[in-house]
Amino acid sequence: MAETSINDLPDVILSSILACISDTRTRNSLSLVNRKFLSLERATRTSLTLRANARYLYLIPTCFRSVTHLDLSCLSPWGHALLASSAPSDTLPLELALRLRVAFPLVTSLVVYARSPRTLQILLPQWPRLSHIKLIRWHQRPSDDGDFGSEFNPLFHHCKALSCLDLSNFYFWTEDLPPVLQSHPQPSKLLTSLDLITLSLTDGFKSPEILAITAACPNLTKFLVACTFDPSYTGFVGDHTLLAISSNCPKLSVLHLVDTASLGAVRGDPDDDGYTPEDAGIGVVGLVEFLAGVPLLEELVLDVCKNVRESGVALEALSSKCPKLKRLKLGHFHGICLAIESQLDGIALCSGLESLSINKCADLSDMGLIEIGRGCCKLKKFEVEGCKKITVKGMRTLVCLLRRTLVVVKISQCKNLDAVASVRALEPIHDRIERLHIDCVWDGLDGNLTDIGEYADLSFDLNQDIAGSSYYQENYESGREKKKCRYSSDDDAYSHMQNNGNGNGLWPKSWERLKHLSVWIGVGDLLSPLPMVGLDDCPNLEEMRIQVEGDCRGRHKPSQREFGLSMLACYPKLTKMQLDCSDTIGFALTAPSGQMDLSLWERFFLNGIGNLSLTELDYWPPQDRDVNQRSLSLPGAGLLAECLTLRKLFIHGTAYEHFMNFLLRIPSLRDVQLREDYYPAPETDMSTEMREDSCSRFEDALNRRYILD
Repeated sequence: MAETSINDLPDVILSSILACISDTRTRNSLSLVNRKFLSLERATRTSLTLRANARYLYLIPTCFRSVTHLDLSCLSPWGHALLASSAPSDTLPLELALRLRVAFPLVTSLVVYARSPRTLQILLPQWPRLSHIKLIRWHQRPSDDGDFGSEFNPLFHHCKALSCLDLSNFYFWTEDLPPVLQSHPQPSKLLTSLDLITLSLTDGFKSPEILAITAACPNLTKFLVACTFDPSYTGFVGDHTLLAISSNCPKLSVLHLVDTASLGAVRGDPDDDGYTPEDAGIGVVGLVEFLAGVPLLEELVLDVCKNVRESGVALEALSSKCPKLKRLKLGHFHGICLAIESQLDGIALCSGLESLSINKCADLSDMGLIEIGRGCCKLKKFEVEGCKKITVKGMRTLVCLLRRTLVVVKISQCKNLDAVASVRALEPIHDRIERLHIDCVWDGLDGNLTDIGEYADLSFDLNQDIAGSSYYQENYESGREKKKCRYSSDDDAYSHMQNNGNGNGLWPKSWERLKHLSVWIGVGDLLSPLPMVGLDDCPNLEEMRIQVEGDCRGRHKPSQREFGLSMLACYPKLTKMQLDCSDTIGFALTAPSGQMDLSLWERFFLNGIGNLSLTELDYWPPQDRDVNQRSLSLPGAGLLAECLTLRKLFIHGTAYEHFMNFLLRIPSLRDVQLREDYYPAPETDMSTEMREDSCSRFEDALNRRYILD
């Protein structure tokens, strides 16, 4: 009897097996099993990102004929115009474009770094059926392009079926887009998705520009735009603009209106009461009329950065005017939930919400949180930022009410919710939460953490926590035993912890589903206490983002040798990290006497990173904004070279070539990029900084090494 192998299975079954696998590396590994899997994987791959050097035309793969989504934004040298600096003639860029068209004939979605307008002129004619385009450029817009919108003309001239345009990472002027949309009326009417939220905009789109864009694109279903709500600015966004958007684009399902002041990642002042000196030009009546005009909304972001007072009445209309709404984010909206006695009001009436983000709501209290927990009973994601009045009791009650659904939580800039309080508030869902952000604020925390136990001793008594609520007062006695049974496990665990003498007063909790942890920490503070506040047992934590923020100038040398990365070794599955020090400002060169320059601070931040088993790392070095420099230092390069398990390393800044050569010591490193992705990216690198030729030499040395996998 002949042996049966996997090759005897029908192609339909093998295709079904392959279709169940989405991870790229897993698909690549599976394709090595046999030739059938190899041919099927290559024939069914629909998305591909090219990462090789753009000068190596012969490396363009020709076996992925079914690719429809092609990402060319990661080609190296990253940020340079496509072959413009290395081409001895004008034929090479065209040859590259022709080879790309032959290799990927079915492309309908394209991502490309378009530093030069000529890139679009060459590439776009190769794929006339393009429907989705994302442009990337961190360098300043060329000032010699002639008329406004001239570099966008190829988009609408060659792409007659364009339906989605993403400019969220593209540096341009707000005056560029409206003229080109108005001059191409037919392609503009086909647009259904337009993303214009980019950090490069200082003032954002003005009201007349937004009206012109929405009038030219009446079929938009997704519209994201950066604007200004400040009435002191000419062309601010107010009631008139909102009503015009709903009138021009009634099919909208996703709408983000974000004030440019909120786009920065800089943390606000926790002592701020949440009110701004001026009110926005948005009223309750205007909001209700606006919501009535967009009944298909599923996602709404209104990050205003100016006071919108008594907004609860307008938010009550959301449930009736926009019945499909699932995701909502509000910034500087006050009075969203009055929480008077037992009657639900305001945002609490939006029972269909699955995601809710509240930023700088000055009057949001614990009672408001409880009402939100009662009314918005389907919430899977809840974010709260800059709300001064809420405390651990209110937050803890909310998560108890949402225990069955809530899996994503962010608590930031809330004065009464430091790291310890945030973790204690979330312990009722410690076994369910999957993504978490907290601020590493260690107020009143000593080295032994002897005071943590006070947060654990929170008896969940609804009659006490919701004092004044007649609804609970009337129904508390009849359901007393049921509530005691439901919430007594926490008290029993605390008693067990106390009886067993847990030393530092912590609950023995395992955050078994937590996969992503994000933290904010001020410069000069230590990360070391993080596991001790209750996050020591995270057996499945895979990814972590650390944002360090503050001004190093004027600060003296920290008392400790290292920031505390080495203690993250207690998370056994941690393999991906984003270490963002881009908002850490200091002296790039010579610091005054008694102070540290950025190279010494970088040594402080990266000490101990070699003790982690990271495979992917995105690193933003500290920067000196006065000289617009974000560069990897010698200590930083040496410490990164100690991460012997790294496969992918993105450094979001510049570096010297001889510093980069340290990274060649990492045996499994395969993908390295230098990214000047900050506005404005340096137009011309210094003579000793990493240049195109230097980057190519480093890549050649990297590729000459033998890598097992």
